Amino acid sequence: MKNRWLIWTAFGTGGILLLFGVCVLVATALIGDNEGGSGDGVGLVEVKGVIVDGQDTVRQLRALKKDKRVKAVVLRVDSPGGVVGPSQEICAQVREVAKVKNVVVSMGSVAASGGYYISAPATKIFANPGTITGSIGVLMKFSNLEGLMDKVGMKAYTIKSGQFKDVGSPGREMTAEERAMLQGVIDSTHSQFVRAVAEGRKLPVATVGAIADGRIFSGEQALALKLVDRLGTMQDAIDEAARLGGVTGEPSIIKPPKKRTSAWDFLVESAAGQLGLLKGAGDGVSVDYRM
Repeated sequence: MKNRWLIWTAFGTGGILLLFGVCVLVATALIGDNEGGSGDGVGLVEVKGVIVDGQDTVRQLRALKKDKRVKAVVLRVDSPGGVVGPSQEICAQVREVAKVKNVVVSMGSVAASGGYYISAPATKIFANPGTITGSIGVLMKFSNLEGLMDKVGMKAYTIKSGQFKDVGSPGREMTAEERAMLQGVIDSTHSQFVRAVAEGRKLPVATVGAIADGRIFSGEQALALKLVDRLGTMQDAIDEAARLGGVTGEPSIIKPPKKRTSAWDFLVESAAGQLGLLKGAGDGVSVDYRM
């Protein structure tokens, strides 16, 4: 009886280990898979959703820049914008790639604010007639819960090292000095945005500044304002990139290699994400600073 129990235990343990091994192999294959065509073609990088981290997109653009098979790059943008820093990082890398290879942007349903920022340095920009784009501007949002805290009898106390260390605290009204300081940050970042668009689109800074008040445009309106070059689909952008890159015939689509991550790292990061362990800790002040 004891031997039978040991045999079944061994089989059960072996089965669990085998199942885990298969899962590891599948996860590794999926995460580490490299995509790419054979022969010369057009590289493709996609930016979808809110831009919160630009590192993977930068990595992909760098890979296509170095790939000798890639004669031009298509950047597909379907994003309403996002965090300032990552948007600027992607913008800078698009500018670097465009120095050596033509970069053609294909705008999807929306390529606004940060989505437009990363598109501006491209060689050419395609948009659909109804694409929502523009929104050249920057914002910073704070919440004031002082009234609510008073109603529930809650008090907040802050020990700080400098006048502005707890700027934006939800527990009190913002001072005039704090508002002026934050407005200076917004004005500086907005000017950077305007200059990036003016440089990328080869337009006068004053021309861009006149429409850089956060307003949005349809693709058709953006074309009239020279914010985009042509109206067309993603396939039109691919065909144009192939033409600019000297690729004859039907161009192959070359995607950058996916980021190689071990299955163990993937499992740990997923578990940590569920537990909230990857959430950064700041000064206790929630700041929505984006474009």
